[in-house]
Amino acid sequence: MTAIPIIIDCDPGIDDAIALLTAFVSPELEILGITPVCGNQPLERTVRNALQVCELGGRTDIPVYAGCFRPMFREPIYGQFHGKNGLGNTTLPEPIKTAESKSAVDFLIETLSAAGNEGKRITICCLGPMTNLAVALRMKPQIAEGIERVVMMGGAYREPGNRTMTSEFNVLADPHAAHVVFSSGVQIVALALDATHQVMLKPEHVAQFSEVSGRISETLAELMAFWDRNDVRRYGSRGGPLHDPLVIAYLLAPGLFKTQRARVFVEHESELCMGQTIADWYGKSGLEPNADIVTRVDAEGVIEFFLERLSRYAEKAVA
Repeated sequence: MTAIPIIIDCDPGIDDAIALLTAFVSPELEILGITPVCGNQPLERTVRNALQVCELGGRTDIPVYAGCFRPMFREPIYGQFHGKNGLGNTTLPEPIKTAESKSAVDFLIETLSAAGNEGKRITICCLGPMTNLAVALRMKPQIAEGIERVVMMGGAYREPGNRTMTSEFNVLADPHAAHVVFSSGVQIVALALDATHQVMLKPEHVAQFSEVSGRISETLAELMAFWDRNDVRRYGSRGGPLHDPLVIAYLLAPGLFKTQRARVFVEHESELCMGQTIADWYGKSGLEPNADIVTRVDAEGVIEFFLERLSRYAEKAVA
């Protein structure tokens, strides 16, 4: 089986870290690079966090390229649930490697251009604001020919927002970038709050992950415990939604997800609704659909998937 070539564009972030750690032990994925962006934390911190997660996961072979230090037009906003440094109260290993000298935007343009010229396609996993990809697409629109699809976590359709009344954080953090990507013509799979709120990482799950994850068990348990929103009124239970990791789960276990095609619009002018994602579910706009929006998730199956994947850190230790 040929591995799926991917680039992970992220802003680590506790849930980004879980997604990365899962991807690291999935041989079905060929990770060509990690491209941190300003998002949950300022760029300097998201780059460092990415390097630390690579160190923890034993994947210092994967190059890390620093991305855009701010949104395309607006002032930066940062995450509210990831702690002071973006990774809760957890102390991760000091990174031995450093980021590559090439920027994330240059890496995306060169890699996707080469893929397109060779008739190949690369999947872009967007776990944070889509500034890096949007800037690359604006600089060289032809790179779309090298993109198989964008699988992204972001937006809110039938669910209310998690940062404002209408908007999810990743899209709100750079709504102009999201608009560029959704208008680019590339294939998009959108995992919005409608999907991620169906999969809650509960305290009993944290205990299970701690039991099976071998050498990373203590660190993983600390990250996951910090993620508990303890907001039963909103989520119906203790715990926190598994946002970004669902991108990796979708790539590797698509049968756990159901999607519906729709035209997606991103509000980038109105301050009241800035960053809102609107889905034309019934073709009222007269425009062709531009995204497959995940509407249903097998939550139990997803938890089992992550338990199996992260147990591979125990297997690696034994080996």
